[in-house]
Amino acid sequence: MNNKADNHQFYIATANLLNFANPNRIYYDNAPVYNDTEYNHKLRGISELLAKAHADIIAVQEVWDSAALVALAASLGFEARHVIAPLASNDAASPYTQGQGAQKTPAVGMISRFEPLEVSLLQDVAAKAVLDVPDVGLYQRFNRPPLMVRVDAYGQPITIVTAHLKSKRAFFLRDEAGNLLEDMDDPNIRVRAKLRSLCMRAAEAASIRMSIIERLQNTREPLILLGDMNDVTNSVTTQLMTETGEVNYDKSMRDVALFDAARIQARYGWMKDVAYTHIYQGMPEVIDQLFVSEEFLPDSKFSLGQVERVDYFNDHLKWDYADRVIDHGIIRAKIKLNN
Repeated sequence: MNNKADNHQFYIATANLLNFANPNRIYYDNAPVYNDTEYNHKLRGISELLAKAHADIIAVQEVWDSAALVALAASLGFEARHVIAPLASNDAASPYTQGQGAQKTPAVGMISRFEPLEVSLLQDVAAKAVLDVPDVGLYQRFNRPPLMVRVDAYGQPITIVTAHLKSKRAFFLRDEAGNLLEDMDDPNIRVRAKLRSLCMRAAEAASIRMSIIERLQNTREPLILLGDMNDVTNSVTTQLMTETGEVNYDKSMRDVALFDAARIQARYGWMKDVAYTHIYQGMPEVIDQLFVSEEFLPDSKFSLGQVERVDYFNDHLKWDYADRVIDHGIIRAKIKLNN
């Protein structure tokens, strides 16, 4: 991180860490635990990938244990105090985990060199965003609660929201023991199961949107939303969170809209041919994203800085699956604050 008073810039990145858990602990009942060798291999591999990003803020997804995240942070030159992962805590005093780490599903977290001014979790889906999911009922709580951290970046407060939305994977009904209650091979049931996932992701996106509006409306304090959105930038659910397109029809929407950092970067276009963060059924796609508020638009009268460049670290996605320590690309933005 550059601390020169006349050069207030920082790098911010997002990375899905693919079930990053402590060694010798069960995270999913049907998944093998990492032995010490496997854990160290994963830790070293993730560290090597993230070291190239030189990020000052790293939003992470699929973390099971804060201790593992602290080890990763240390390998990158951070300190334990720079790690924020309340729902993956290994601290016995944690009101969320009692020290057991994440349970049933992994959590999101953050590593940040900047001092946190405020930390909160979006656990409950906003009342106006609650949906009745077919055969499941009201979707009222996030599966993986987003993390909202307000940091002090060179004296400028910035709110960072880290999210990991429900995947597009079909949600089939199961009993309490985890046994399937539906025929996965029935095409009509499969469609209904995918509809459930869409409803869940839509409710989460809408709820995040409402929290963002609350933070941005009639304020001049910037916000960054990033993470694994599990759908492409122009998808209905992603646009539900950002409402970027609404600005074309109503300029006043700039106050609460979010903008794709890759599309507003000062050097837009130079990396567009390699912009993908995930390979799904053989097709590359961008589902890990980074959005910024109006305050990072250089042409805004309220501009506090700009996105100088956005980089995608995805060469490891070309490796054989067995050799990948993570299965998502890393997206990083360089943000320069006005002096």
